[in-house]
Amino acid sequence: MKLKKATMEDYDQIMTILRDGSNQLAEQGIDQWQGDYPNPDVVKNDIKNGWAYLAESADGMTVGTIAIVDGPDHSYDTMKGNWLIDTDKYVVLHRVAIHSSHAGHGYASKLFVAVLDYIKEHRTDIETIRIDTHIDNKIMQHLITKHGFKKVGEVYGYYRPDEVLYVYAQLTHSEEDK
Repeated sequence: MKLKKATMEDYDQIMTILRDGSNQLAEQGIDQWQGDYPNPDVVKNDIKNGWAYLAESADGMTVGTIAIVDGPDHSYDTMKGNWLIDTDKYVVLHRVAIHSSHAGHGYASKLFVAVLDYIKEHRTDIETIRIDTHIDNKIMQHLITKHGFKKVGEVYGYYRPDEVLYVYAQLTHSEEDK
């Protein structure tokens, strides 16, 4: 899996992947990404800030997208819980999606491995990685914990009034690395 920083030329492709992700969630009965999120302004902002990436398979096909967003992330201002460490040196993984036409090939796990490796190698200033997902998105929860994230809290009503998100974090360096 290779990560490619997205440009405005990739905007339509990212929106297509995210809309497909929204449809996949709806088909599973998960009330995440239903409505006006993720929207064009969010994606354009991701690209403009250098946060948007495309996920490319070994054969060069674009299979998904992810945003690696620099903190601070105010969606966590009202989190009920405790961070692994109190720091402003973090990134948040948002808008993670693999297009349904590429499902079943392990690309989501490969994307997580590629992103975690990228952050640890190229963002040595980062102390922790954060991510959240909808309370009903069991597939993403499994993927997140499978890749070493620990549940640290919950956020209520940030995107929509009745929505509950589980929040996870992972340290970028173990004590042995220091």
